[in-house]
Amino acid sequence: MAKKTNYSYIGIAFIILVFGIIFIPKIIDRLTNTDVTRNESRSKSISTQQIDTPKKNQSDLVYIPDGTGGNRKVPAFSFTDQNGKTITNKDYLGKVYLVEFFFTTCPTICPRMSNNLVQIQNHFEDYSNNFGVASFTIMPEVDTPEVLKAYAGKYGITNPNWHLMTGDEETIYKLANEGFYLYTAKGEDAAGFEHSGNFALIDKEGYIRSRLKSPDNPLIYYNGIVSEEEGTDDEGIPQEISILKEDIAKLLKE
Repeated sequence: MAKKTNYSYIGIAFIILVFGIIFIPKIIDRLTNTDVTRNESRSKSISTQQIDTPKKNQSDLVYIPDGTGGNRKVPAFSFTDQNGKTITNKDYLGKVYLVEFFFTTCPTICPRMSNNLVQIQNHFEDYSNNFGVASFTIMPEVDTPEVLKAYAGKYGITNPNWHLMTGDEETIYKLANEGFYLYTAKGEDAAGFEHSGNFALIDKEGYIRSRLKSPDNPLIYYNGIVSEEEGTDDEGIPQEISILKEDIAKLLKE
């Protein structure tokens, strides 16, 4: 009986030895050189590809880095427009739009900016469902919804997605200076208030976009003061309304 058991142990040991000689090197080879490594690299490449693949109809307009590894996006906001309606950044999703900061009693650049925006509005009249403007007043204590509505009538603002917004003063200034980096400053009277004369161009997903001035230098914002008719201002600064129209058209196609 003991002899038979010894033969059984010998047989099992022999099978294990053969298995080790034949199969263990193959398993080690697969682990180090083939399937496992390939599967991991496949997963990584698919993930990278999904991030890097441009969307269909992607234009050549660039995103603006936000300094944290991402792209600069419109901050969340909620204000009241000229019709007394609450408007948030979510109301603009799916639309291409321009952002400006202004006030209705501005004696200098605001009328010129408003005229240029109306000209752009009329140029994209057939795209009024997909194009809009976000105008934020920096004098909310004066620019009530009623005042903003009268201003809209005066300048011929007809686009349903052009909202002239008013609200908490501190929130508006923070949105301008920290959200968009479009300079604004409060003065003692209308002549003392200051704000940027630039427009920000926003895509359908809420990202700030612009064209490149050179391979590594984005324009970021578009001059909103000089008109196409003027061509250049007194200091020789060229108008950018024409290229802004071109870039709006590109984003509308995305």
